[in-house]
Amino acid sequence: MKKKQHYTVTGGAGFLGSRLCEKLLELGHEVLCIDNFYTGQKSNIVQMLDSPYFEMMRHDVTFPLYVETDIIYNLACPASPIHYQFDPVQTTKTSVHGAINMLGLAKRVKAKIFQASTSEVYGDPTCHPQTEDYWGNVNPIGLRACYDEGKRCAETLFFDYHRQHGLLIKVARIFNTYGPRMAVNDGRVVSNFIVQALRNEPITIYGEGTQTRSFCYIDDLIEAFIKVMDTDDSFTGPINLGNPREFTIKELAEMVIDMTGSASKLVYKPLPENDPCQRRPDISLAQKELAWTPSTPLEQGLKPTIEYFEKILAQ
Repeated sequence: MKKKQHYTVTGGAGFLGSRLCEKLLELGHEVLCIDNFYTGQKSNIVQMLDSPYFEMMRHDVTFPLYVETDIIYNLACPASPIHYQFDPVQTTKTSVHGAINMLGLAKRVKAKIFQASTSEVYGDPTCHPQTEDYWGNVNPIGLRACYDEGKRCAETLFFDYHRQHGLLIKVARIFNTYGPRMAVNDGRVVSNFIVQALRNEPITIYGEGTQTRSFCYIDDLIEAFIKVMDTDDSFTGPINLGNPREFTIKELAEMVIDMTGSASKLVYKPLPENDPCQRRPDISLAQKELAWTPSTPLEQGLKPTIEYFEKILAQ
């Protein structure tokens, strides 16, 4: 048995954070969940509140946090375009000030710290698939820049704290992830398509639907998070985490319609500014360092995701 450790998870009431909190409790650790509930949901964590090893704190990471902890997972930041573009200045603050505050906490208490970065640091990539040594193709003044550049700056801060202060850091670049607990108004393609299909509304495809994405089921990703933190202290990342199986947006829409038995039809609208045409991770590093490959096929992962949205929409 590993020694019980105290984990702090920022963004812990969110889609990814709540599942990570659950997994850490299952592994026998103490968990402090930090969230300001901008996009997090109390319903995501209510089942953990009775655990004596789980604690919830309402807090915004753009302000310093004073707690004692062994390990930090920094997941706080809205991740869907609808949410991060609603208040782009606050989005950048969350990534940059949040990183500074969590790194400051890690430095003070000598904690190991994980940064949930994103495939968005690659922008609209000019190489395919994307490897960790690719520097990206980001528009620094575009509508998506508050998220893309905020995460890029957070990575810079993590590596500078590592070099300057000797902090133990892990940086993971997360590709498209889906599963139960995504918000109905999330604005990301999987949740959008499922909700529209269940309501028999037209399914909105931006562009011609030929742009590609790779979709990783949440349980596979959380397994990778744990494995990243278990790597040797000398391993910092960045490391790509995602499913390398590639689908066009139109293929995803047709799969969702088929699985829901929906009467929805496809409608096409102009492609948003700087929307990437291709996005697929090269996970060679994850396979080597973590012995990890996602095991959940898209159709298998969509089934519980659809069931989750059916329950939410029926309420």
